[in-house]
Amino acid sequence: MASTLPDPIPDAHAHRTAADGKNTDMTGAPERAGGIEAHGIDHIPDSERRGRPRELFSVWAAANVNYLSLVVGGALVLMGLSLWQAMTVIVVGNLFWLLTGLLAIPGPAAGAPSEVITRAMYGVLGNRVNNAVTGWMISVCYFALNLAAAATAAFSLVVRTGLPVNTGVKALVVVLVAAVTLAISVWGHAAIIRLYVPITLALTAVFAVVGFVVVRHTDFGYVPDRPLTGTALWATLSAGVALIASGPLSYTTSADFSRYLPRTASATAVAGWTAFGGFLSSVLVCGIGAFAATAVDMNDPESSLQLLLPGWFRPLFLLALVLGTVALNALTAYSAGLALQAVGLRIRRSRSVLVDGTVSVALTLYALLVSDFLDTVGNVLQLTVVLLGPSTAVYATDILLRRNRYDGLALGDESRTGPFWYAGGFNPAGALALGAGVAASAVCVDTAYTGPVAAALGGVDLALPAGLIVSSAVYALLMRRRRVCG
Repeated sequence: MASTLPDPIPDAHAHRTAADGKNTDMTGAPERAGGIEAHGIDHIPDSERRGRPRELFSVWAAANVNYLSLVVGGALVLMGLSLWQAMTVIVVGNLFWLLTGLLAIPGPAAGAPSEVITRAMYGVLGNRVNNAVTGWMISVCYFALNLAAAATAAFSLVVRTGLPVNTGVKALVVVLVAAVTLAISVWGHAAIIRLYVPITLALTAVFAVVGFVVVRHTDFGYVPDRPLTGTALWATLSAGVALIASGPLSYTTSADFSRYLPRTASATAVAGWTAFGGFLSSVLVCGIGAFAATAVDMNDPESSLQLLLPGWFRPLFLLALVLGTVALNALTAYSAGLALQAVGLRIRRSRSVLVDGTVSVALTLYALLVSDFLDTVGNVLQLTVVLLGPSTAVYATDILLRRNRYDGLALGDESRTGPFWYAGGFNPAGALALGAGVAASAVCVDTAYTGPVAAALGGVDLALPAGLIVSSAVYALLMRRRRVCG
Protein backbone atom coordinates (compact mmCIF):
# COMPACT_ATOMS: atom_id res chain seq x y z
CA MET A 1 0.00 0.00 0.00
CA ALA A 2 1.29 3.44 -0.86
CA SER A 3 2.34 5.67 1.98
CA THR A 4 0.06 8.48 3.06
CA LEU A 5 0.46 12.07 1.97
CA PRO A 6 2.51 13.93 4.61
CA ASP A 7 0.38 15.89 7.05
CA PRO A 8 0.23 19.34 5.43
CA ILE A 9 0.18 21.23 8.72
CA PRO A 10 2.05 19.44 11.48
CA ASP A 11 2.61 21.54 14.60
CA ALA A 12 5.24 24.01 13.45
CA HIS A 13 6.47 24.57 16.99
CA ALA A 14 7.05 20.87 17.50
CA HIS A 15 9.76 20.90 14.83
CA ARG A 16 11.90 23.76 16.13
CA THR A 17 15.57 23.35 15.39
CA ALA A 18 18.60 24.84 17.06
CA ALA A 19 19.00 27.25 14.16
CA ASP A 20 15.45 28.64 14.48
CA GLY A 21 15.42 32.15 15.80
CA LYS A 22 19.02 32.77 14.81
CA ASN A 23 20.09 34.61 11.73
CA THR A 24 22.09 31.86 10.06
CA ASP A 25 22.48 30.46 6.59
CA MET A 26 22.46 26.77 5.70
CA THR A 27 25.97 26.34 7.07
CA GLY A 28 25.02 27.75 10.46
CA ALA A 29 27.23 30.80 10.03
CA PRO A 30 26.16 33.97 11.88
CA GLU A 31 25.12 37.09 10.00
CA ARG A 32 28.09 38.87 8.54
CA ALA A 33 28.92 42.55 8.66
CA GLY A 34 27.68 44.89 5.96
CA GLY A 35 24.04 43.82 5.97
CA ILE A 36 24.52 40.84 3.66
CA GLU A 37 21.63 38.40 4.00
CA ALA A 38 22.83 35.37 5.94
CA HIS A 39 19.83 33.15 5.35
CA GLY A 40 20.02 30.67 2.53
CA ILE A 41 17.50 27.88 2.07
CA ASP A 42 16.94 27.57 5.82
CA HIS A 43 13.63 28.37 7.51
CA ILE A 44 12.86 32.02 8.32
CA PRO A 45 11.58 32.19 11.92
CA ASP A 46 8.54 34.29 12.74
CA SER A 47 10.71 36.73 14.70
CA GLU A 48 12.47 37.76 11.47
CA ARG A 49 9.38 38.14 9.30
CA ARG A 50 8.56 41.64 8.12
CA GLY A 51 6.92 43.70 5.40
CA ARG A 52 3.61 43.79 3.55
CA PRO A 53 2.46 41.99 0.40
CA ARG A 54 2.23 45.27 -1.55
CA GLU A 55 6.05 45.48 -1.44
CA LEU A 56 6.05 42.66 -3.99
CA PHE A 57 4.56 44.95 -6.65
CA SER A 58 7.73 46.99 -7.11
CA VAL A 59 9.89 43.85 -7.08
CA TRP A 60 8.05 42.33 -10.04
CA ALA A 61 7.31 45.61 -11.81
CA ALA A 62 10.98 46.65 -11.87
CA ALA A 63 12.04 43.22 -13.05
CA ASN A 64 9.90 43.40 -16.18
CA VAL A 65 10.75 46.86 -17.46
CA ASN A 66 13.67 45.66 -19.53
CA TYR A 67 15.23 45.30 -22.95
CA LEU A 68 14.20 41.68 -23.39
CA SER A 69 10.52 42.61 -23.08
CA LEU A 70 10.95 45.17 -25.85
CA VAL A 71 12.64 42.54 -28.01
CA VAL A 72 9.89 39.98 -27.45
CA GLY A 73 7.09 42.50 -28.07
CA GLY A 74 8.67 43.60 -31.34
CA ALA A 75 9.33 39.99 -32.35
CA LEU A 76 5.60 39.27 -32.45
CA VAL A 77 5.14 41.78 -35.28
CA LEU A 78 8.26 40.47 -37.01
CA MET A 79 6.66 37.00 -36.89
CA GLY A 80 3.90 38.29 -39.17
CA LEU A 81 1.14 39.36 -36.78
CA SER A 82 -0.85 42.56 -37.11
CA LEU A 83 -0.52 45.08 -34.30
CA TRP A 84 -3.74 44.10 -32.55
CA GLN A 85 -3.09 40.39 -32.98
CA ALA A 86 0.28 40.99 -31.31
CA MET A 87 -1.34 42.95 -28.48
CA THR A 88 -3.86 40.16 -27.92
CA VAL A 89 -1.03 37.65 -27.68
CA ILE A 90 0.80 39.92 -25.22
CA VAL A 91 -2.22 40.14 -22.91
CA VAL A 92 -3.05 36.42 -23.11
CA GLY A 93 0.56 35.32 -22.60
CA ASN A 94 0.99 37.60 -19.61
CA LEU A 95 -2.10 36.18 -17.90
CA PHE A 96 0.28 33.42 -16.82
CA TRP A 97 1.49 35.89 -14.19
CA LEU A 98 -1.53 34.62 -12.25
CA LEU A 99 0.33 31.32 -11.87
CA THR A 100 3.45 33.17 -10.73
CA GLY A 101 1.30 34.87 -8.10
CA LEU A 102 -0.14 31.55 -6.97
CA LEU A 103 3.35 30.09 -6.62
CA ALA A 104 4.34 33.00 -4.34
CA ILE A 105 1.79 32.26 -1.61
CA PRO A 106 3.62 29.31 0.04
CA GLY A 107 6.50 31.66 0.92
CA PRO A 108 4.88 33.22 4.00
CA ALA A 109 3.14 29.97 4.94
CA ALA A 110 6.38 27.95 4.95
CA GLY A 111 8.97 30.65 5.64
CA ALA A 112 11.01 28.83 3.01
CA PRO A 113 12.01 29.45 -0.62
CA SER A 114 10.48 27.63 -3.57
CA GLU A 115 13.63 25.52 -3.84
CA VAL A 116 12.72 23.87 -0.52
CA ILE A 117 8.92 23.92 -0.81
CA THR A 118 9.14 21.75 -3.93
CA ARG A 119 10.43 18.88 -1.75
CA ALA A 120 6.74 18.30 -1.10
CA MET A 121 6.31 17.51 -4.81
CA TYR A 122 9.46 15.56 -5.63
CA GLY A 123 10.93 14.29 -2.36
CA VAL A 124 14.23 15.30 -0.80
CA LEU A 125 16.48 13.66 -3.40
CA GLY A 126 14.11 14.09 -6.34
CA ASN A 127 13.97 17.79 -5.59
CA ARG A 128 17.74 18.04 -5.94
CA VAL A 129 17.38 16.88 -9.54
CA ASN A 130 14.47 19.27 -10.03
CA ASN A 131 16.51 22.19 -8.70
CA ALA A 132 19.51 21.29 -10.84
CA VAL A 133 17.43 21.46 -14.02
CA THR A 134 14.35 23.66 -13.61
CA GLY A 135 16.00 25.77 -10.93
CA TRP A 136 19.70 26.29 -11.53
CA MET A 137 20.17 25.49 -15.22
CA ILE A 138 17.14 27.44 -16.45
CA SER A 139 17.98 30.40 -14.21
CA VAL A 140 21.54 30.56 -15.48
CA CYS A 141 20.32 30.49 -19.09
CA TYR A 142 17.91 33.35 -18.43
CA PHE A 143 20.60 35.29 -16.59
CA ALA A 144 22.87 34.95 -19.63
CA LEU A 145 20.15 36.06 -22.07
CA ASN A 146 19.24 39.08 -19.98
CA LEU A 147 22.86 39.98 -19.38
CA ALA A 148 23.43 39.89 -23.14
CA ALA A 149 20.46 42.24 -23.57
CA ALA A 150 21.81 44.69 -20.98
CA ALA A 151 25.28 44.54 -22.49
CA THR A 152 23.91 45.39 -25.93
CA ALA A 153 22.49 48.64 -24.57
CA ALA A 154 25.66 49.30 -22.59
CA PHE A 155 27.75 48.92 -25.75
CA SER A 156 25.84 51.86 -27.25
CA LEU A 157 26.66 53.95 -24.19
CA VAL A 158 30.33 53.13 -24.68
CA VAL A 159 30.11 54.19 -28.33
CA ARG A 160 28.79 57.59 -27.22
CA THR A 161 31.99 58.10 -25.20
CA GLY A 162 34.08 57.63 -28.33
CA LEU A 163 35.75 54.44 -27.16
CA PRO A 164 36.11 51.52 -29.58
CA VAL A 165 33.74 48.63 -28.95
CA ASN A 166 36.04 45.73 -29.66
CA THR A 167 35.98 42.23 -28.21
CA GLY A 168 37.97 43.21 -25.13
CA VAL A 169 35.73 46.19 -24.35
CA LYS A 170 32.61 44.04 -24.82
CA ALA A 171 33.94 41.45 -22.40
CA LEU A 172 34.74 44.16 -19.85
CA VAL A 173 31.25 45.68 -20.16
CA VAL A 174 29.62 42.28 -19.66
CA VAL A 175 31.70 41.68 -16.52
CA LEU A 176 30.91 45.15 -15.10
CA VAL A 177 27.15 44.81 -15.65
CA ALA A 178 27.28 41.33 -14.13
CA ALA A 179 29.20 42.67 -11.12
CA VAL A 180 26.55 45.29 -10.35
CA THR A 181 23.81 42.68 -10.72
CA LEU A 182 25.53 40.15 -8.51
CA ALA A 183 26.21 42.76 -5.83
CA ILE A 184 22.44 43.24 -5.39
CA SER A 185 21.89 39.48 -5.34
CA VAL A 186 24.65 38.92 -2.79
CA TRP A 187 23.27 41.59 -0.44
CA GLY A 188 20.01 39.72 -0.73
CA HIS A 189 16.35 40.07 0.07
CA ALA A 190 16.37 43.28 2.14
CA ALA A 191 18.44 45.11 -0.49
CA ILE A 192 16.05 43.98 -3.24
CA ILE A 193 12.98 45.21 -1.31
CA ARG A 194 14.62 48.59 -0.58
CA LEU A 195 16.13 49.23 -4.00
CA TYR A 196 13.28 48.17 -6.24
CA VAL A 197 10.88 50.95 -5.24
CA PRO A 198 13.16 53.77 -6.54
CA ILE A 199 14.19 51.57 -9.48
CA THR A 200 10.53 51.10 -10.41
CA LEU A 201 9.87 54.85 -10.20
CA ALA A 202 12.92 55.70 -12.31
CA LEU A 203 12.10 53.11 -14.97
CA THR A 204 8.46 54.21 -15.06
CA ALA A 205 9.49 57.80 -15.73
CA VAL A 206 11.85 56.83 -18.56
CA PHE A 207 9.50 54.37 -20.22
CA ALA A 208 6.61 56.81 -19.96
CA VAL A 209 8.60 59.14 -22.22
CA VAL A 210 9.53 56.27 -24.54
CA GLY A 211 5.91 55.14 -24.68
CA PHE A 212 4.70 58.67 -25.49
CA VAL A 213 7.20 59.02 -28.34
CA VAL A 214 6.48 55.54 -29.72
CA VAL A 215 2.71 56.04 -29.66
CA ARG A 216 3.12 59.21 -31.75
CA HIS A 217 4.79 57.13 -34.48
CA THR A 218 2.65 54.02 -34.20
CA ASP A 219 0.60 52.80 -37.15
CA PHE A 220 -2.48 51.64 -35.21
CA GLY A 221 -3.94 50.02 -38.29
CA TYR A 222 -0.77 48.08 -39.08
CA VAL A 223 -1.27 44.84 -40.98
CA PRO A 224 1.62 43.02 -42.72
CA ASP A 225 1.76 43.08 -46.51
CA ARG A 226 0.89 39.39 -46.54
CA PRO A 227 -1.44 38.82 -43.58
CA LEU A 228 -1.36 35.38 -42.04
CA THR A 229 -4.48 33.26 -42.36
CA GLY A 230 -5.68 29.79 -41.49
CA THR A 231 -3.22 27.33 -40.01
CA ALA A 232 -0.26 29.69 -40.45
CA LEU A 233 -2.02 32.31 -38.31
CA TRP A 234 -2.90 29.85 -35.57
CA ALA A 235 0.63 28.47 -35.58
CA THR A 236 2.07 31.97 -35.14
CA LEU A 237 -0.44 32.90 -32.44
CA SER A 238 0.33 29.76 -30.43
CA ALA A 239 4.08 30.32 -30.78
CA GLY A 240 3.64 33.94 -29.71
CA VAL A 241 1.67 33.04 -26.59
CA ALA A 242 4.34 30.50 -25.64
CA LEU A 243 7.03 33.14 -26.18
CA ILE A 244 5.30 35.66 -23.92
CA ALA A 245 4.27 33.07 -21.32
CA SER A 246 7.85 31.87 -20.97
CA GLY A 247 8.53 35.04 -18.95
CA PRO A 248 6.10 34.49 -16.04
CA LEU A 249 6.58 30.71 -16.20
CA SER A 250 10.30 31.18 -15.58
CA TYR A 251 9.46 32.47 -12.09
CA THR A 252 8.56 29.23 -10.38
CA THR A 253 10.72 30.76 -7.63
CA SER A 254 8.37 33.61 -6.69
CA ALA A 255 8.10 32.32 -3.09
CA ASP A 256 11.79 33.23 -2.69
CA PHE A 257 10.75 36.88 -2.44
CA SER A 258 7.63 36.45 -0.30
CA ARG A 259 9.08 34.13 2.37
CA TYR A 260 10.06 37.00 4.70
CA LEU A 261 6.46 38.20 4.95
CA PRO A 262 4.62 37.37 8.19
CA ARG A 263 2.86 34.02 8.34
CA THR A 264 -0.44 35.94 8.65
CA ALA A 265 0.03 37.77 5.31
CA SER A 266 -3.02 37.46 3.07
CA ALA A 267 -2.51 34.78 0.42
CA THR A 268 -4.74 36.74 -1.94
CA ALA A 269 -2.66 39.88 -1.46
CA VAL A 270 0.61 38.01 -1.96
CA ALA A 271 -0.63 36.43 -5.19
CA GLY A 272 -2.32 39.62 -6.37
CA TRP A 273 0.57 42.04 -5.89
CA THR A 274 3.03 39.56 -7.42
CA ALA A 275 0.86 38.93 -10.47
CA PHE A 276 -0.18 42.58 -10.91
CA GLY A 277 3.39 43.88 -10.79
CA GLY A 278 4.59 41.40 -13.39
CA PHE A 279 1.52 41.60 -15.63
CA LEU A 280 1.22 45.39 -15.79
CA SER A 281 4.86 46.14 -16.49
CA SER A 282 5.29 43.29 -18.96
CA VAL A 283 2.16 44.19 -20.96
CA LEU A 284 3.20 47.84 -21.16
CA VAL A 285 6.83 47.23 -22.18
CA CYS A 286 6.04 44.38 -24.59
CA GLY A 287 3.30 46.62 -25.99
CA ILE A 288 5.80 49.43 -26.60
CA GLY A 289 7.93 46.91 -28.49
CA ALA A 290 4.97 45.86 -30.65
CA PHE A 291 3.90 49.45 -31.29
CA ALA A 292 7.45 50.41 -32.24
CA ALA A 293 7.65 47.51 -34.70
CA THR A 294 5.00 49.22 -36.83
CA ALA A 295 7.30 52.22 -37.28
CA VAL A 296 10.90 50.99 -37.11
CA ASP A 297 12.90 47.82 -37.69
CA MET A 298 12.78 45.87 -34.43
CA ASN A 299 15.44 43.42 -35.58
CA ASP A 300 17.72 45.93 -33.86
CA PRO A 301 15.38 47.52 -31.28
CA GLU A 302 17.98 49.37 -29.27
CA SER A 303 19.31 51.31 -32.29
CA SER A 304 15.94 51.68 -34.01
CA LEU A 305 14.14 53.09 -30.99
CA GLN A 306 16.86 55.67 -30.48
CA LEU A 307 15.98 57.13 -33.91
CA LEU A 308 12.57 58.09 -32.52
CA LEU A 309 13.90 59.68 -29.34
CA PRO A 310 15.34 63.19 -28.87
CA GLY A 311 19.15 63.21 -28.72
CA TRP A 312 19.36 64.39 -25.09
CA PHE A 313 17.12 61.53 -23.94
CA ARG A 314 18.93 58.64 -25.66
CA PRO A 315 21.56 58.10 -22.93
CA LEU A 316 18.78 57.98 -20.33
CA PHE A 317 16.95 55.38 -22.42
CA LEU A 318 20.07 53.24 -22.68
CA LEU A 319 20.74 53.52 -18.95
CA ALA A 320 17.14 52.50 -18.26
CA LEU A 321 17.55 49.42 -20.45
CA VAL A 322 20.62 48.43 -18.48
CA LEU A 323 19.04 49.21 -15.10
CA GLY A 324 15.84 47.29 -15.87
CA THR A 325 17.78 44.22 -16.92
CA VAL A 326 20.01 44.45 -13.85
CA ALA A 327 16.84 44.47 -11.71
CA LEU A 328 15.54 41.39 -13.52
CA ASN A 329 18.82 39.52 -13.33
CA ALA A 330 19.35 40.26 -9.65
CA LEU A 331 16.19 38.23 -8.93
CA THR A 332 17.31 35.48 -11.28
CA ALA A 333 20.78 35.25 -9.71
CA TYR A 334 19.32 35.30 -6.20
CA SER A 335 17.10 32.31 -6.95
CA ALA A 336 19.84 30.51 -8.86
CA GLY A 337 22.03 30.79 -5.77
CA LEU A 338 19.34 29.20 -3.64
CA ALA A 339 18.86 26.47 -6.25
CA LEU A 340 22.56 25.63 -6.09
CA GLN A 341 22.27 25.22 -2.32
CA ALA A 342 19.13 23.10 -2.72
CA VAL A 343 20.99 20.78 -5.09
CA GLY A 344 23.01 19.78 -2.03
CA LEU A 345 26.15 21.92 -2.23
CA ARG A 346 27.25 23.09 1.21
CA ILE A 347 28.05 26.62 0.19
CA ARG A 348 26.98 30.05 1.41
CA ARG A 349 24.22 31.70 -0.60
CA SER A 350 26.44 34.67 -1.39
CA ARG A 351 29.14 32.40 -2.82
CA SER A 352 26.64 30.32 -4.78
CA VAL A 353 25.43 33.53 -6.43
CA LEU A 354 28.98 34.28 -7.55
CA VAL A 355 29.30 30.79 -9.05
CA ASP A 356 26.09 31.37 -11.01
CA GLY A 357 27.38 34.71 -12.23
CA THR A 358 30.63 33.23 -13.49
CA VAL A 359 28.82 30.58 -15.54
CA SER A 360 26.33 33.14 -16.87
CA VAL A 361 29.05 35.54 -17.98
CA ALA A 362 30.65 32.75 -20.01
CA LEU A 363 27.33 31.92 -21.66
CA THR A 364 26.68 35.61 -22.34
CA LEU A 365 29.98 36.10 -24.11
CA TYR A 366 29.15 33.12 -26.30
CA ALA A 367 25.67 34.51 -27.10
CA LEU A 368 27.10 37.93 -28.02
CA LEU A 369 30.33 37.01 -29.74
CA VAL A 370 29.51 33.69 -31.42
CA SER A 371 25.75 33.14 -31.73
CA ASP A 372 22.93 35.23 -33.24
CA PHE A 373 21.33 36.93 -30.24
CA LEU A 374 17.75 37.26 -31.53
CA ASP A 375 17.58 33.65 -32.70
CA THR A 376 19.05 32.50 -29.41
CA VAL A 377 16.39 34.42 -27.45
CA GLY A 378 13.51 32.96 -29.42
CA ASN A 379 14.71 29.38 -29.32
CA VAL A 380 15.63 29.34 -25.64
CA LEU A 381 12.45 31.05 -24.45
CA GLN A 382 10.17 28.78 -26.46
CA LEU A 383 12.03 25.58 -25.58
CA THR A 384 11.98 26.34 -21.85
CA VAL A 385 8.18 26.22 -22.00
CA VAL A 386 8.48 22.46 -22.58
CA LEU A 387 9.96 22.13 -19.10
CA LEU A 388 8.66 25.16 -17.23
CA GLY A 389 4.98 24.65 -18.11
CA PRO A 390 4.75 21.17 -16.54
CA SER A 391 6.95 22.23 -13.60
CA THR A 392 4.68 25.19 -12.85
CA ALA A 393 1.56 23.03 -13.16
CA VAL A 394 2.83 20.43 -10.67
CA TYR A 395 3.73 23.17 -8.17
CA ALA A 396 0.40 24.99 -8.57
CA THR A 397 -1.57 21.76 -8.25
CA ASP A 398 0.24 20.85 -5.02
CA ILE A 399 -0.57 24.26 -3.54
CA LEU A 400 -4.25 23.76 -4.31
CA LEU A 401 -4.31 20.17 -3.04
CA ARG A 402 -2.68 21.16 0.26
CA ARG A 403 -4.63 24.43 0.46
CA ASN A 404 -1.29 26.20 0.91
CA ARG A 405 -0.59 24.43 4.21
CA TYR A 406 3.17 23.94 4.37
CA ASP A 407 5.45 23.57 7.38
CA GLY A 408 8.85 25.03 6.54
CA LEU A 409 10.59 23.24 9.40
CA ALA A 410 9.26 19.86 8.28
CA LEU A 411 10.30 20.67 4.71
CA GLY A 412 13.81 21.34 6.00
CA ASP A 413 14.09 17.80 7.39
CA GLU A 414 16.27 15.88 4.91
CA SER A 415 16.53 12.72 6.99
CA ARG A 416 15.26 9.33 5.86
CA THR A 417 12.61 9.50 8.57
CA GLY A 418 11.41 12.94 7.47
CA PRO A 419 7.90 13.43 6.09
CA PHE A 420 9.15 14.27 2.60
CA TRP A 421 11.56 11.41 2.08
CA TYR A 422 8.78 9.40 0.39
CA ALA A 423 10.20 6.29 -1.37
CA GLY A 424 14.00 6.37 -1.34
CA GLY A 425 14.01 10.17 -1.35
CA PHE A 426 11.73 10.47 -4.39
CA ASN A 427 8.02 11.19 -4.71
CA PRO A 428 6.87 9.02 -7.65
CA ALA A 429 3.79 11.21 -8.17
CA GLY A 430 5.86 14.33 -8.82
CA ALA A 431 8.40 12.59 -11.05
CA LEU A 432 5.74 10.84 -13.14
CA ALA A 433 3.61 13.97 -13.47
CA LEU A 434 6.56 16.11 -14.54
CA GLY A 435 7.77 13.45 -16.98
CA ALA A 436 4.31 13.03 -18.49
CA GLY A 437 3.90 16.79 -18.89
CA VAL A 438 7.31 17.24 -20.51
CA ALA A 439 6.59 14.35 -22.89
CA ALA A 440 3.23 15.87 -23.83
CA SER A 441 4.87 19.25 -24.44
CA ALA A 442 7.73 17.75 -26.44
CA VAL A 443 5.46 16.06 -28.98
CA CYS A 444 3.43 19.25 -29.41
CA VAL A 445 6.23 21.82 -29.68
CA ASP A 446 7.21 23.66 -32.86
CA THR A 447 10.28 25.81 -32.32
CA ALA A 448 13.89 24.60 -32.64
CA TYR A 449 12.35 21.29 -33.71
CA THR A 450 8.84 20.17 -34.66
CA GLY A 451 7.10 17.47 -32.62
CA PRO A 452 4.83 14.92 -34.33
CA VAL A 453 1.60 16.49 -33.04
CA ALA A 454 2.68 19.97 -34.15
CA ALA A 455 3.64 18.55 -37.56
CA ALA A 456 0.22 16.91 -37.92
CA LEU A 457 -1.47 20.21 -37.03
CA GLY A 458 0.50 22.18 -39.60
CA GLY A 459 2.87 23.80 -37.12
CA VAL A 460 0.34 24.79 -34.43
CA ASP A 461 2.30 24.64 -31.16
CA LEU A 462 0.20 23.24 -28.30
CA ALA A 463 3.16 22.48 -26.06
CA LEU A 464 2.12 24.97 -23.38
CA PRO A 465 -1.49 23.84 -22.76
CA ALA A 466 -0.58 20.16 -23.24
CA GLY A 467 2.19 20.29 -20.65
CA LEU A 468 0.10 22.21 -18.13
CA ILE A 469 -2.98 20.01 -18.42
CA VAL A 470 -1.25 16.63 -18.51
CA SER A 471 1.16 17.26 -15.63
CA SER A 472 -1.54 18.80 -13.44
CA ALA A 473 -4.00 15.98 -14.10
CA VAL A 474 -1.44 13.22 -13.49
CA TYR A 475 -0.16 14.81 -10.30
CA ALA A 476 -3.65 15.41 -8.89
CA LEU A 477 -4.67 11.83 -9.66
CA LEU A 478 -1.59 10.22 -8.12
CA MET A 479 -1.51 12.41 -5.01
CA ARG A 480 -5.21 11.94 -4.34
CA ARG A 481 -4.66 8.22 -4.63
CA ARG A 482 -1.90 8.43 -2.02
CA ARG A 483 -4.27 10.26 0.26
CA VAL A 484 -7.07 7.70 -0.27
CA CYS A 485 -4.82 4.65 0.11
CA GLY A 486 -3.07 5.95 3.21
